Amino acid sequence: MGPLGATLPRCIALISRVRPILSASSPSSPRRTLYSKAGAITETDSALPIKRPFPSMPAPKQEQTPGAATVEKWEKPKKPLAPLRPSSSILLLSPTNQVLLLHRVHTSTSFASAHVFPGGNLSSFHESPLPASDSPEIHQDGLAYRLAAIRETFEESGILLARKPGQSQDQGLLQVSNEVLEAGRKQVHGNQVRFAEWLKTLGGEPDIDNLIPFTRWITPHGPPKRFTTQMYLYMLPLTGTPIPNSPQQQQQQQQTIITPTHDGGLEHTAATFDTAQNWLARARSNDIILFPPQFYLLHLVAAFLTPPSQTPTQQQQQQQQQQQKEAYQTQRAALLTFLRAAPTPPKPSSQPTDPDKTRAIPWSEKVMSPAALFVRQRDGRLVLGLDRPGTELRGSGRGGDWDRVMLVHFRKEGPRDVEVRGREEVLREEREGAAGGEGGGGSRL
Repeated sequence: MGPLGATLPRCIALISRVRPILSASSPSSPRRTLYSKAGAITETDSALPIKRPFPSMPAPKQEQTPGAATVEKWEKPKKPLAPLRPSSSILLLSPTNQVLLLHRVHTSTSFASAHVFPGGNLSSFHESPLPASDSPEIHQDGLAYRLAAIRETFEESGILLARKPGQSQDQGLLQVSNEVLEAGRKQVHGNQVRFAEWLKTLGGEPDIDNLIPFTRWITPHGPPKRFTTQMYLYMLPLTGTPIPNSPQQQQQQQQTIITPTHDGGLEHTAATFDTAQNWLARARSNDIILFPPQFYLLHLVAAFLTPPSQTPTQQQQQQQQQQQKEAYQTQRAALLTFLRAAPTPPKPSSQPTDPDKTRAIPWSEKVMSPAALFVRQRDGRLVLGLDRPGTELRGSGRGGDWDRVMLVHFRKEGPRDVEVRGREEVLREEREGAAGGEGGGGSRL
């Protein structure tokens, strides 16, 4: 997912700039609100301590508001916001509902050694005109974003999401020989020919209609490079080939596309399809690096794209292929129902009201700008909130996911021990830890 994840480690720098504010509607109110750069987190338990993130931080100023509790806050930084660069990315499903990830080389200046979705920046050469940096369109799904997503996927993986004009996806994608594809990749990547014009010479057009918007991510304030990244879901046409269940068969039948050397192999080493569950399991065991946006989206789709519980025998495979194809279609239908549902997700009766009404925002419109909430003392992981849309969209009515947070260790090699958890569950653990004196209360940022 392009540029956003590469800047997330720099979000740790936000720790020294996020300002907690302790306030109450009246001196006797048990509720309090923690304010960060990304907004408010309301808690109903006053047992959680507010701590300065680092001893080196300047002492907070205290202000007294009539009829309210003492307010503590740190000075806002004078540094202006870095401009946002538009980019797009695709969560691509194989004919057997596996997910494509690209493995970055360890020498890369971004996403080094990480596994990422195909995608990248919008190009003024290929996608002109681009949305203006100060226009609302820069934060909205549009033609330029869709063209860039398909072009970048082609450049990075060799998979061409194109079809003949007037042809539906059910009729298959545009068939092009490997020789023509590789020659086209080099020309498009080198800006020798515009992507759409090259496709026209083949009698095809980008399959933009089958891109499904699936969240937008905005780099938080702080890093010198910031991006507004439109994510899409794309489902390759189904086949009846079942996914193998044994590790040996999975290894044999994983669909692997070695990245050609049109760029000297400086960006990716391979493009591999595997189940979302396997990608997440490998990340949890720290076998691979997944940045929070990739981990989060894989976490969402993994609940729907489950591998078959049994592997048919060779004699049974032919007669069960159609059944397996129907099972894949059922999985996709369930995923699409989830993505199109509003509110998202249905509110459990045990949870408080979503303060920013983010559940009413469909996944196609959700905007997430990860914000550091606090550091868990029990394991030292940073807790990232996903409910706020970022500085540029503050007050716009847009938002992300209030119900979930992400836990992560940012190491030198990249994010580790990444996890998606329920917001209330994580906050409850902190309250209980602080009340029990077990060191559960985290440092508030």
